[in-house]
Amino acid sequence: MEREVKIITTEDGSNSLYVPSLNETYHSFHGAYRESIHVFLLYGLEYWASQNRNKKPIRIFEVGFGTGLNAWLTLIWAEQNQTPVLYHTIEPFPLEKGIYEQLNYTGMDENLSHFHPFFALLHDASWDQGTVVSQYFNMKKDRNTLEEVQLYDADIIFYDAFAPSKQPELWTKEMLSKVVEVMNPGAVLVTYCAKAQVRRDLKDLGLEVQIHPGPPGKKEMTRAIKPA
Repeated sequence: MEREVKIITTEDGSNSLYVPSLNETYHSFHGAYRESIHVFLLYGLEYWASQNRNKKPIRIFEVGFGTGLNAWLTLIWAEQNQTPVLYHTIEPFPLEKGIYEQLNYTGMDENLSHFHPFFALLHDASWDQGTVVSQYFNMKKDRNTLEEVQLYDADIIFYDAFAPSKQPELWTKEMLSKVVEVMNPGAVLVTYCAKAQVRRDLKDLGLEVQIHPGPPGKKEMTRAIKPA
């Protein structure tokens, strides 16, 4: 499956993609790079790791591989912290090589230059099978939808689907329930989405829902924790 996308530049200088058919972008106009670090690294991975210092490997499930930015930043974190990560992600519309090779994330921080080659390795990894991408980062990419994919137990959920107004089928209580069911005790779900209905559904599904400051340009984001 293919989807028409156009490369854009967001306010922090990092690229994102615009999808004409959905009139939607993959990231915030206010900064793709900053958004991923704020929502998924700071309030997701780093928070969970601070609460579970001795639990390894860390199991992460991502809804929406997209540009690969979240996966690449997680790989860097895993290598820098020498902490093994098992990363499972889905993407029914993989990017063509001509697109992801133009994305400029590897140029955002010159101190990360030795991690540059891993960005292409993430995209080039085979679909629907496990891949050892680096010493501390194993990944399985499924070219599949959330409705159809088989899920595994997870410590952290990166819920990075398009907005509920654009892809409502991914934000139904039924779909959220499928993800919540595989969350381990104490697991964390993070999303840029601040929609009240999504928060109510997560609460109804038994999670402790927290409201946190959003990334630049967004007032709030959501973190939800499964009781231990």
